[in-house]
Amino acid sequence: MTAFASPVVVWHGDADAAAPLVVLLHGRGSSEADIIGLADQLPPGAAYAAVRAPISEGGGYAWFANRGIGRPTPESLAETMAWFGDWLDRVAPPGRPVVPVGFSGGGAFAGGLVLAAPHRYAGAAILYATLPFDAGVPTTPGRLEGLPVFVAHGDADRVIPADLLGRTWGYLNGDAGSRTTAVRDPGGHGLTAGVVVALEHWLGGLLAPEDFATGDRSR
Repeated sequence: MTAFASPVVVWHGDADAAAPLVVLLHGRGSSEADIIGLADQLPPGAAYAAVRAPISEGGGYAWFANRGIGRPTPESLAETMAWFGDWLDRVAPPGRPVVPVGFSGGGAFAGGLVLAAPHRYAGAAILYATLPFDAGVPTTPGRLEGLPVFVAHGDADRVIPADLLGRTWGYLNGDAGSRTTAVRDPGGHGLTAGVVVALEHWLGGLLAPEDFATGDRSR
């Protein structure tokens, strides 16, 4: 088992320990400093935590070792998800709503988290990323039954392999069983203003107190 350093986290928004927690997960080779600014464009009423990935890479950090772009090694993904889970259990005991929002490699990691433990999370946003297929987490039909998921892809994305983007899009809009909000734009591998607005709207609906009070996944 790899011994990772304690998470480096930048916080923003509601300081109430009971507030819904939105965890912002940066892309490969980036850091928490590059994604925390997104919190300024997302709804109030939540605590936002930008977490630094545990593996140093390219002047930044990565969420897992891979065997090609978008293809985590199962052993590495299991280790980093366990590391993340230890931190999450300290800051968000069961009962506190948690929504991972990940970009690129962080999106793949967010996907791994919800596929491994779908009932631990209130929703997830997968931004310009693939799910971690063939990486030790289940992608069986109905795995994300009723879970609110936001997925955004760019039609001109040349970073994530097209076959993985297509497989992700198809699964989240089909066999996963999730309540998926799917957004495409003509851009490449980067957040656009339109996608941020759509994400803000989706997250605002998800953070509605009545949803969390009832645990409702039907809307």
